[in-house]
Amino acid sequence: MAATPVWSVDPRTGKQREQVTAEATPPDVDRAVRAAHSARAALADRTARVAFLRTAADLLDEAGPLVVETADAETALGPARLTGELARTTGQLRAFADAVEEGSHLDVRIDRADATLTPPRPELRRYKVPLGVVAVYAASNFPLAFSVPGGDTASALAAGCPVVVKAHPDHPATSELCAALLRRAAGACGLPPEVVHVVHGFDAGLELVRHPLVTAAGFTGSLRGGRALFDAAAARPVPIPFHGELGSLNPVVVTPAAAAEGAEEIGGGLAGAVTLGVGQFCVKPGLVLVPEGPDGDRLTGTLAKSLGETGPGVLLDHRMRENFLAGVRERAALPGVTAPVLPGPGGEHSVGAGYLSVPAATLLEGGPHEVLLEECFGPVTVVVRYADPREATEVLARLGGNLSATLHLSAAETEGVPGPAGSPSAAELIGQVTELAGRIVVNGWPTGVAVAPAQHHGGPYPAATSHSTSVGATAIERWLRPVAYQSVPDALLPPELREANPLGLPRRVTGGER
Repeated sequence: MAATPVWSVDPRTGKQREQVTAEATPPDVDRAVRAAHSARAALADRTARVAFLRTAADLLDEAGPLVVETADAETALGPARLTGELARTTGQLRAFADAVEEGSHLDVRIDRADATLTPPRPELRRYKVPLGVVAVYAASNFPLAFSVPGGDTASALAAGCPVVVKAHPDHPATSELCAALLRRAAGACGLPPEVVHVVHGFDAGLELVRHPLVTAAGFTGSLRGGRALFDAAAARPVPIPFHGELGSLNPVVVTPAAAAEGAEEIGGGLAGAVTLGVGQFCVKPGLVLVPEGPDGDRLTGTLAKSLGETGPGVLLDHRMRENFLAGVRERAALPGVTAPVLPGPGGEHSVGAGYLSVPAATLLEGGPHEVLLEECFGPVTVVVRYADPREATEVLARLGGNLSATLHLSAAETEGVPGPAGSPSAAELIGQVTELAGRIVVNGWPTGVAVAPAQHHGGPYPAATSHSTSVGATAIERWLRPVAYQSVPDALLPPELREANPLGLPRRVTGGER
């Protein structure tokens, strides 16, 4: 059977640019995984790992113009956006290098033996070790930061895990270019290039998650695709952790007091968040609860004006464009749904931004309106007009898990001043959205996920399949497992746990130092 070609396609025209490679066959996947598996021992060298991550960041920066040009040709995201994304990507690599060098990710804990306790406590020493080969499934909407050189890859390599990336079909040339740079960085630091592999093709993705030497997987993409891989990971003879980000509605609640205080500012900010990246951010606000009445009208009026002034944009591929247009048509045709600014075709290859509106009472009827509670990928949001704040909380109660939830509050509400009798307080609203989202935003917008130690990018299912984060320093924890050593002689302990602490690692000790 002839190999299936992998083409780079220009989303601005729909035309093929070049054949990049061919889809991986099952033997190709097996060879990639086995080669990565053989590189595990080399990655155990913490000093080499730190150098590798920093060198990879340097090489990506040096090749920046070519990386941005290649990614733009395949995604139409634009040089400005991609230049920022590249900086985020190299920043992540350097941040994980710093984390590995500092060492607290190993979570070294020592409990001294104490025969006076009941029951007696033996000497216990615990730290974390890498899982093994990690499968990474690249995202469509971030060809760098959530793709081959992105956060899943960087955190797995930082943990000491070789990586096999299943490239996204929307940017195969970018994926191959970045993989070559990572492999070059590995070689420059004395590591085998096999610490990073890339495979292409839908079937290759399934083969990868089922391979017996793959020990964990990271995924960013759709609910349907992620759930299929999650189920495959769980159905293996030896199930493996599957850390998937599967999409999100990212609800926004605007209180009556907030609308009265800043309707125009909120409406303009909402338009910017909905259209950022042509609405292709995983934290795009997809459902916005706005009070009925003049203040809410001022907010939606500003939203409509701002969206109307936004030019058409190109989505990542034509399949996504057709899915977006079909999703908008389905939602706009529902009884009670209006389209003050109807999203639709902006041209042969582009789309225009807009929003749909529905009364909260209609949405709460359920039935076909349930589709309004599902993500529609692209530059559209659903504005739900509520007559009573209790309707807003009832809508929130219908939602599944989300990556983010946003509250727009008045100045008084942020100080804890109670609202009208019968209305939920700001604290009560925060309590409610905390149950359904991984990140809570007040008087801001969820688009823009800072890479920081305290960041959490995840949420209850279906936003994610685990409670870990894919952004920030603690993302490394996904690829590690703890091991405790009981009454093991010092000479036989791993260097990380020896009494003299030869690696200078931070550690927690109970029972006093000695």
